[in-house]
Amino acid sequence: MQNMMSANGNRNRVMSTAQIEKAFKAWPQVEPALHMPRNDREYRSLVKLLDRLIDEVGEKENHPLASLMEVLGVLIEKYEDEHVPELA
Repeated sequence: MQNMMSANGNRNRVMSTAQIEKAFKAWPQVEPALHMPRNDREYRSLVKLLDRLIDEVGEKENHPLASLMEVLGVLIEKYEDEHVPELA
């Protein structure tokens, strides 16, 4: 993956065609973890995966799985906002 500087000074990641092809091939194994949970079972599965990633990644922002951990956190948070009642 190439890093390119955008006009506003932020780094954008650009995937090469070969990297996109690799991603297509890997998608069937990755897809179960990268979708909005539709029910409690899928939600609990994502939470369990996030817990495993937290154990592995910890506070290492440069870890190869850190961005996956962030994405899972967003998916879980969105599900919780829509389906889990807040404690009073």
